[in-house]
Amino acid sequence: MQLDNQSIDTLSAEAQDDLLSRGFNRRDLARIAAVFGTGAAMVAASGTPAWASGGVPDPAPTAKTRIGANECWTGPLMPGQAAAAKMISQSNRYSPHDERGDFIKAVMQVEGVPYDHVAPWPGSSDPLCRSVITFCSPTKGLVTADPTFELAGRTAQWLGAPVKAVPLLPDMRHDVKGMLAANPNAGLYYICTPNNPTGTITPIADIEWLLQNKPAGSMVLVDEAYTHFAGVPVASKLIMKYPDLIVMRTFSKIFGMAGMRMGFIMTQPENIAKMMRYDGGMQSGALPLPSLVCATASLLDAQGIAKRKAEMEVARAYALDALKKKGIKTMPTQANMFMVEWGNKTAKEMQAKFRTQSVEIGRSWPIWPNVSRITVGSMDDMKNFALALDKVWVA
Repeated sequence: MQLDNQSIDTLSAEAQDDLLSRGFNRRDLARIAAVFGTGAAMVAASGTPAWASGGVPDPAPTAKTRIGANECWTGPLMPGQAAAAKMISQSNRYSPHDERGDFIKAVMQVEGVPYDHVAPWPGSSDPLCRSVITFCSPTKGLVTADPTFELAGRTAQWLGAPVKAVPLLPDMRHDVKGMLAANPNAGLYYICTPNNPTGTITPIADIEWLLQNKPAGSMVLVDEAYTHFAGVPVASKLIMKYPDLIVMRTFSKIFGMAGMRMGFIMTQPENIAKMMRYDGGMQSGALPLPSLVCATASLLDAQGIAKRKAEMEVARAYALDALKKKGIKTMPTQANMFMVEWGNKTAKEMQAKFRTQSVEIGRSWPIWPNVSRITVGSMDDMKNFALALDKVWVA
């Protein structure tokens, strides 16, 4: 038990009491403590978490055209690049000015939420996994859609929390009524909108219905990683009204900062405090300064964001038209990805065929083995995709 005790001691007494009261045992506490910063050796000894491989790039990173990982086709917006470059010379200090505060003020300006309702993170994977650990337990499960981004589900499985995955509705919205029926006593309901991999929207009205009808004390996490590509109403407008809502964003998509690891959540202060208690706020407070100032400047560049959205829409239309001309079905989308139905050909088969043309497309989800997710890249990327399609597609 020496290893367990060493791990558990890194958790505050409050965090330990909370976890034990929710049905976790001391071995679980050791595993959870290990994830939140006691080092790689401790994590390995306690059981590697399911998200450990989250930073591995999509296959064939040397491919000429990389449209498989939902990355942006170009780097950070120019104001962000300039801010990051300027900050490098000042990075000898942990906080030359108040860079974290400036970031939160930028979120306040754009989203209209109070200062203490915002918490930045190094990307969105940490707060996503942390939300599952904070609000799920062996008796309080997770409910997600199927298909959707799997990280929440994998984390819950690693944690030992029950997971229910509810198929999307025919129009590809999250089935919020079905999600509630699947587990009326869940700890966390996860909604990704626009959804990954489908790029489809779950309306704010549906999210609000779930908030109004879910059990008291459970949480709703709305992942809006792709919302800037969609230009639809956002869930941050509900933050002040609903204490059981968390809205999550990342700079890995339209902002072109996947390798710079920046994201943030918006929720009421009590929820932020609960999520931070495992490591004393270290992950949210100790952020790389170039990434932080890049995010701040980028968030305020409304013109640059709109320009990128328009570029994506033109490139997406080109690719969808190329598929339509060949009679290949696609699903409706409002984001920088689309789903292609290959008929009697499997997604793995088509991925291998495109790879022979140095075009790396996305993968499939178990519920749809013959459907591939394709990322919208630059216009050149989509032209290369269309050229490769000409060579590999036989109806």
